[in-house]
Amino acid sequence: MPITLEQLNRAPLAEATQMLDGLYEHSPWIAEQALAQRPFASLAALKHAMVTVLNQAGREPQLALIRAHPELAGKAMVRESLTAESTNEQTKAGLTNCTPEEFAHIQQLNAQYNAKFGFPFILAVRGPRGVGLNKREIIATFERRLGHPVDFERAECLRNIHRIAEIRLNDKFGFEPTVGHRVWDWHEDLARHSDPGFAEHGQLTVTYLTDAHRACAADIAARMRDCGFDEVHIDAVGNVVGRYHGSTPDAPALLTGSHYDTVRNGGKYDGRLGIFVPMACVQQLHTAGRRLPFAFEVIGFAEEEGQRYKATFLGSGALTGHFNPAWLDQLDADGVSMRDAMRHAGLPATLEAIGALERDPSKYLGFVEVHIEQGPVLNEMDLPLAVVTSINASVRYLCEAVGIASHAGTTPMDRRRDAASAVAELALYAEQRAAADGDSVATIGMLQVPGGSINVVPGRCLFSLDLRAPSNEQRDALERDILAQLRGICERRGIGLKTEETMRAAAAPSAPAWQARWEKAVAALGVPLHRMPSGAGHDAMKLHEVMPQAMLFVRGLNSGISHNPLESTTSDDMELGVNAFSHLLDQLATEHPN
Repeated sequence: MPITLEQLNRAPLAEATQMLDGLYEHSPWIAEQALAQRPFASLAALKHAMVTVLNQAGREPQLALIRAHPELAGKAMVRESLTAESTNEQTKAGLTNCTPEEFAHIQQLNAQYNAKFGFPFILAVRGPRGVGLNKREIIATFERRLGHPVDFERAECLRNIHRIAEIRLNDKFGFEPTVGHRVWDWHEDLARHSDPGFAEHGQLTVTYLTDAHRACAADIAARMRDCGFDEVHIDAVGNVVGRYHGSTPDAPALLTGSHYDTVRNGGKYDGRLGIFVPMACVQQLHTAGRRLPFAFEVIGFAEEEGQRYKATFLGSGALTGHFNPAWLDQLDADGVSMRDAMRHAGLPATLEAIGALERDPSKYLGFVEVHIEQGPVLNEMDLPLAVVTSINASVRYLCEAVGIASHAGTTPMDRRRDAASAVAELALYAEQRAAADGDSVATIGMLQVPGGSINVVPGRCLFSLDLRAPSNEQRDALERDILAQLRGICERRGIGLKTEETMRAAAAPSAPAWQARWEKAVAALGVPLHRMPSGAGHDAMKLHEVMPQAMLFVRGLNSGISHNPLESTTSDDMELGVNAFSHLLDQLATEHPN
C-alpha cells in the first residue's frame, strides 16, 4: 500500500525512517534527519528537507553517499547484488540487457571516470519523465560528463542522487505527476517539427514562418482546442491565440504565454513551457466545468529569438503596438523578405492588419509568464521554482572591424592591422568590465573572419555584442565603457569600425502585487521561496511596457543549460509549475469575484 503524508507525519521516528528506506543508497541517515522537520505539508517539502540535510552534511558524507552507489552496468549488476531499487532502475534503462560491445564500452567509461574522479558515475537513469533513458542517451551523458571539473561533477552526482530519490519517493507514495507527464509529452511532440538542414541531423530549429514554424502553430492551435479553449486563432503575425471565457462576457482578462520559435539547434522548453503550462491549467478548468470571474488568454508568440529576421519580440511587440514597419522589408539569409514570408504563410502582411493586434491594457488584469530558468542557479540550489524580481535591461550590436589582410609570414608584428586581434582585446576587456559590475554580463557570441586563411593576417572581423544589466543605468554605463574601449582599441591599432544597434530593451521589474501572487503560490506548494532576476530577455519585457507583469522560473537540468539540445526539465518540476499557476488563478478568482 502507498504511504500517505499523514502516516509519515504521525509515525514514530523509527517507523517513519523505515517507511523511507531505500531512497538514498545505503544511507538511511538522510531521511532520519529530514524527519526532524515534520510535519510536511507536501511531498515537495519532504524532498527539499532531504536535499537540505545532504547539502549541510559536508564533503565527506556526500562522497560516502556517492560511493555507496553501484556503477552502471558494473560488477554489482553482474553479481546480481544491486539493491531492489537500483535493479529496477538499471533494468528500465536496458542496462541489464547490453550487447557485449555496449557492456565493454560502459566498463571502459567506468574505468576512465573512476580514475579521474575517484567515485562512480551517478545518473538518474529513469530520466526527466521517470520512464527510463535509453542506452544511447546514457552513454552520451557518460561521455560528456567525463569532461567536467571534479568539484562540478561531484555536485552533478548529488543532483542526480536527489532525482533518483525523488522518483523512488514518488513510487513509495504512489504519486504520479500525471499533469507534468502530459506537459512533458506535449514538448516532445512539438519538437518533431524542425527547419530543413537541422531536422535531418536530429536538431531542433524553428524560425519565423518556415514550414516547421507554421506546423508548430497549427499543432498548438489544435491542442488548445482539445484542452477546451473557447476561441483559438492564428493572428496576423503568426501568434497562436487561445481564449477561455470568463463567467461574464465583459470580464477583464489575464494574459499569459511565451514564444514557440527557437534558436538554431536549441532546446525543447525555452518559451514553449510558458505556453503549455497555462494550457494545462485551462484543460483542468474545462474538465471541471469551471469558469473564472475573468477571461484567460494564452498566446504562443510567433517570434522572440530574432533568428530569421532582426525583429526580436515581433510577436509580443505586435500586441503592444511596437511592430516596426521597416521589418517587412528585411531579407533573410536566402533573400526572402518578411512581407513575402508572411504572404507565403497566408498572413495579410499589411500594417493595418498588424496594427489591429494591439491590445487595450484597460481590458487586462496583467501579464504573467512561466519560463525555464535558462541558467544554473536553481539547479545548483536544488530548488524547482523561483519568482522573478526583474528582467535585466539589454542592448545588442552587430559590428565590423576593418584592418588590412596581409601575409602572415612577412608582416612584422608592429606593422599589422589585425582586425581579429582588436576584437580579441575587446573580448577580454568586456569580460573584466562586466565581472566588476556584479550582475552585469557581456558576451561576444559571434566572431567571424570572412574569407580567413591560416597564413593571412585577418583584414575583417564581424562580431556581435550582447550587454545586459539589472537596471537601465547599469546597462548604459556598461555600454558606454565597452564602446569607448572598442573605439580606443581600433584607433590605436589603425582599425576601421562599424557598429549597428539591433536591439535595446529596458529593464522590466516585476509588478509588486503580481510578484507577491507568485510568491504565495510557490509557498503554498511547500517549496522554499527563492527570488532572482532574469538575465535573459522574455516576452514579458514587451508586455511590461503596457501592463503589470511578473514571471515564474522552473528549474532546468544539466546545469540549467539553455539554447542547447541538452536543455531539459522534469515532469515533476513542470507539475509544480502547473500547480503554482493554478494557485495564482485561484488567488485572482478570490480577488475578483463576480
